[in-house]
This record gives sequence, C-alpha cells and structure tokens, in this order.
Amino acid sequence: MVDARAPIAVWRSVRALPDFWRLLELRAVSQFGDGLFQAGLAGAILFNPERAAGPWAIAASFAVLFLPYSVIGPFAGALLDRWDRRLVLVGANSGRVVLVFAVAGMLAAGAGDVPVLLAALIVNGFTRFVSSGLSAALPDVVPAEQVVSMNSVATATGAAAAFLGANTMLPARWLFGADDSGAAAIILVVSVPVLVALLLSVRFPPHILGPHESKRAINGSVAYAVATGWAHGVRTVAAVPAVAATLSGLAAHRMVLGINTLLVLVMVRHSDTQAVAGLGTAVLFVAATGTGSFLATVATPALVRRWGRYGAANGALALAVLIQLGGAGLQLPVMVLCGFLLGAAGQVVKLCADSAMQLDVDDALRGHVFTVQDSLFWVSFVAAIAVAAFIIPPDGYVPGLVVAGALVYVAGLVVHASVGRRAGTP
Repeated sequence: MVDARAPIAVWRSVRALPDFWRLLELRAVSQFGDGLFQAGLAGAILFNPERAAGPWAIAASFAVLFLPYSVIGPFAGALLDRWDRRLVLVGANSGRVVLVFAVAGMLAAGAGDVPVLLAALIVNGFTRFVSSGLSAALPDVVPAEQVVSMNSVATATGAAAAFLGANTMLPARWLFGADDSGAAAIILVVSVPVLVALLLSVRFPPHILGPHESKRAINGSVAYAVATGWAHGVRTVAAVPAVAATLSGLAAHRMVLGINTLLVLVMVRHSDTQAVAGLGTAVLFVAATGTGSFLATVATPALVRRWGRYGAANGALALAVLIQLGGAGLQLPVMVLCGFLLGAAGQVVKLCADSAMQLDVDDALRGHVFTVQDSLFWVSFVAAIAVAAFIIPPDGYVPGLVVAGALVYVAGLVVHASVGRRAGTP
C-alpha cells in the first residue's frame, strides 16, 4: 500500500534544501527547452513535407546531432572538475541562446539539412554540458544520505519537463505549420526557456556547486586537464566496479532503444499518413518511453531500498529481455507499450548508475565520469542505429532486429551481474 504522506514528505525534504531547489528549477527549465528543441528539430528534419528522410538519413541525423559531442565530451568534462560549475552553466546556457537563434534563422532561410544539423550539434553540446554539470553538482547541495532520493526527484522533474517540452511542439506545429517557416518559429520559441535557464544559472552564489578541494583533484594546467579528460574519466570508471557494472547495463539499454527508435521511425515514415499520423505515433512512442522512465524514477528509491542497487539493476535488465521479445511482432501499438515498459526498466538502471557515480566517485573526478556516461549514453544509441540502418528495409519490418535487441540486453545483464557481484555493489 502506498503511503499517501510520502509525496508531502518528499516535498518538505526538497524545500528544506534551498540550493537543491534552485538546481531543480534550473533542471526543469533547461530540460523543457531541450525537449522542445529536440521535438521541433525532429519535426523539421524527419516530418517536414519540404524534406525527405529514409533510414540512412535518420541514422545520419542522430549521428551528427549526438556523436561528435559524445566523443569530445569527456575532454571538455574536465572543466566541470576544474572551473566553478556555476560559471560553466552560465557559459553553456549563453551559448545555447545564441545557437538556438542561429538554428531558427537557418530553417527560416531554407538551409539544407547539413548546416542545420551542425548548428544543432553545437546546441546539443552545450545542453549536454548543462546536464552533466547539474548531475555532478547535486551531491554538493544535498546531504549524502539523501543523494539517492533527491537524484530521483531531480531525474523525475527533468524527465517530466522534457516530456512537456516535446509535446508542446505538437500544438506549436499546428499553430505555425509543418514547413520550414513553421519549424523556425518553433525553434525560436525554444529561446524563451533557455533564456530563463541562463538567468537561473546566474542566480547561484559562486563556487556553491563545486568542485571542492580534494586530494584526488587533477593537477596541472587547464589544457592538461582537458587533454587528458578521456583518460581520467575512463580510468575512474574502471577503478570503481559499481560504476562500470551499471554503465554496461545502461549501454545495453541505449543500444536497444536505438534499434527500436529506428524501427518505429521507419515504419511510420513508410505509412501513407506519415505526415499526420506518423508524427503522432512517433511522438507517442517517445512519450510512452518517457512516461515509463518517469514512473520508474518515482519507484526506484523504494526498489533500491528493498533489493539494493545491484539487485534492482539486475532485475530491470532481466525484465527488459522479456519485454523486448514481446515486441518481435512489430505491431506499432505493441511497440509503444514495449517502449513504456523498457523506458521504466532502463531508467532503473540509469538511476543506479547515477547513484554509483554520485556516491562512489570523488567530487574532483565526478564531472569526468558523468561526461563519460553521457558519451556512452549517446555513442551506444547512435552506433545501434547506424548498424540497424544497414539491415532495415524501407518498410522497417525486421523482426530479427527486435530479437537481436533482446540478446543485447542479455549481454548487458551478464556483464552487470558479474562485475557488480565482484564489486560487492550494495
């Protein structure tokens, strides 16, 4: 039986932490803008009557948007462990504002996909910087015993905000139109939440978000810290088995999500009503996945208390194998349901990974590790889409890809279970 007083207790806990409350406000506004930007861009590139997109075009769009930053992120992530994270957030949000205007201008001028995607790539780079900075800063404003529960609150808030932002695109698309001009207007609206995020970033006192002095801080110049960012991040992940275990499970989940996302997008693009119903189905799939993630975020603290981080992540990955196999018929309604359930399972693994990084990694190296996670998050996703694009036919009907996704989950479960057991993960 659910305790009706639990939400009130959580609310009081959050309000008792004023700096965390400010961080929560910033996360909500930032991820609302990110959700609107991503959905607006998807509508502009993939569901625009003035443009066309097949499997390879979809894969290329994801690769251009997410892969380059994912490769350089851990180098730049060193800055999160060297510079005042407040200043990093201010700078990243300032860059987002400028680039959002640029993307809107390009769409209004009818620029080709490549320049639009390259500009959007830089926007996403700044956005990833903000999200990694917010996650790395959370333990600096929350007592250690509340990190797991407050991380769930932060993740749930961000997921809900991104979901609302993405769905705001639909009425905006109806209002402004589905062509390049309408897409430009939608992207222009994104500047509003990004500007608010910039103002909220400025509001933090200096140095309150870390990083703080530590014996494990990376010495040397900023250039040295940035140049060795990958090495320090990967080395830290390898040295903390609890982090390595959960990141392996998270990588498996992101690969399967990439496969399923491409299947759904190609199937709805192939339908006769793709310009209308197709976009709605694609948004419904993303919304279902996000809703599952949100509900799992609420439930994960209780699951971790009951079974521990190791047991909760193992159980989520095992269930994901069965859920993925249930979608082998490639019926869109079933795929949407599987998206909901897999979103929940994947979020349990994601929160266990976040908790491991926040609790088991020194503050001086936490930014490095979070950017490694962020890179792994998107490299796994894009790599799976690229491989699937080699195989998938124009109509998207390849049941074998769904089965392959289940095998990927099995591999993630095996690695997580073995590495986590050796680590004695709680």
